[in-house]
Amino acid sequence: MSIRDSFEKWKDYLWIIIGAFVAAAGINIFIVPYKIAPGGVSGIATVLYYLSGERFPVGATMLVFNIPLFILGIRFIGKKFALKTLFGTIFLSIIIDVTKPIGTYFVDTFLLTPEIRDHSPDILLYSMFGGLLLGIGLGLVFRSGATTGGTDLAARMVNQFTPALTIGQTLLFIDFSVILFAAVTFQSFQLALYAIVTLYISTKIIDAILEGVSFAKALFIISDMPEIIAPRIMKELDRGVTALKGTGMYTRNDKQVLLCVVHRGQLMTLKRIVNDTDEKAFIILTDIREVLGEGFKK
Repeated sequence: MSIRDSFEKWKDYLWIIIGAFVAAAGINIFIVPYKIAPGGVSGIATVLYYLSGERFPVGATMLVFNIPLFILGIRFIGKKFALKTLFGTIFLSIIIDVTKPIGTYFVDTFLLTPEIRDHSPDILLYSMFGGLLLGIGLGLVFRSGATTGGTDLAARMVNQFTPALTIGQTLLFIDFSVILFAAVTFQSFQLALYAIVTLYISTKIIDAILEGVSFAKALFIISDMPEIIAPRIMKELDRGVTALKGTGMYTRNDKQVLLCVVHRGQLMTLKRIVNDTDEKAFIILTDIREVLGEGFKK
């Protein structure tokens, strides 16, 4: 087996390890120290950590919850991803507890300086950065084809018994239940709001990593002069154009609808080309998460 083949075989596990380290940094530096419980098993572990007088390590508690969920929900994962999920679940739990002293040192040295201790810490800022790191870490794990167990497995199992609720709705209900549990335990509605901020940001970051950041624009151009507009786009922007068949339901006339995908920096030039050719043209513009193919990404 060549080095390339070996790398391809193990690269998913490498991303799981990197993602676990990043997620652990977010949990140990920005989330747990400020009692932010952004839903999920990590939120439950954070609450139990403080209820036990800090005797129950967050990572170990997560593992206690995740392993039974993994066993019960293994048939929903599939054999292909089961090993990666088990590795991700165990490694994240271990690395959270192993790196906790480093996180504590970072917090005491850089976040809780004497100047800050005299005032209230900016928990909103910490909740945002916690969500950012947690989202990046989990996004890398998910992109490798694994999960870290937790409430996503629980949501899949609940969905089997209550199909009226989607997995997304069930997951949202579980996360907000955990946030409410934390708010009651810590007797702080404000901490619940911070947790919602963390949950929102982490979810958006995960989506961006899995689906790609919006960097391109797709345009549908409806014009009476497609034969003039299309060649100009291909020549001046070096972008392909696809003609789709369409029918105006009011006029009942057949028309060609031009479809083109461009980088954001080319958008104004394309608008100018269309406007110069046909001022009455109709343009529909939409964001594109990811483009695979010639001129973009392989």
